[in-house]
Amino acid sequence: MYARSTTIIGRPEAVDDCIAYVRDEIHPVTARLDGCLGLSLVVDRAFGRCIATSAWETPETMSLAEDELAPLRLRMAQVLGGEPEVDRWEIALMRRVRPASEGAWCRIIWARPQDIHIHVIRERFRNPILQEFETVEGFCSASLFVDRLERLLCTTATFESRAALDASRPEAAAARERAAMETGVEFIEIAEFELALAHLRVPELV
Repeated sequence: MYARSTTIIGRPEAVDDCIAYVRDEIHPVTARLDGCLGLSLVVDRAFGRCIATSAWETPETMSLAEDELAPLRLRMAQVLGGEPEVDRWEIALMRRVRPASEGAWCRIIWARPQDIHIHVIRERFRNPILQEFETVEGFCSASLFVDRLERLLCTTATFESRAALDASRPEAAAARERAAMETGVEFIEIAEFELALAHLRVPELV
């Protein structure tokens, strides 16, 4: 499974308009495209940052959809008032304990592995980190995206509410510290977002 994410930082006051555009204009298009496994959108209202992610069965179906989606992506950037940055990923892991409903929040971490293979990082993420998070109250799901060419990792942990996300911070910090010690992974950015749209249909990959 594969994914394309578009990150735009624009005007905070335009975030609601961006959500409406992705929901009403982009999502119906992705829903009918061959090989598309849905769309999600996370937002940071304070900084005007929005990340839309579409999932795909193969890199070929993702590439074939580019001509149709590129103009919509540019229009999304115009609505928000920023420049789009596009990343492409392999979905290495997807685990859902419960569906994410309205009011869900997520923590996204970008990291770079050092002298260790990405498949080792995946196994460390699956066990014990993921198993520990499955016991955290309010935990909904977790994913691991990989860009092998750039040697970049992106993990997302989703919780049923902002309160549950806040309460998970000690466990998350401990997991990052352990991962840094055991694997030498370098954490580039840690950010928290409101989950505005949750329509990804990626099957369990554990």
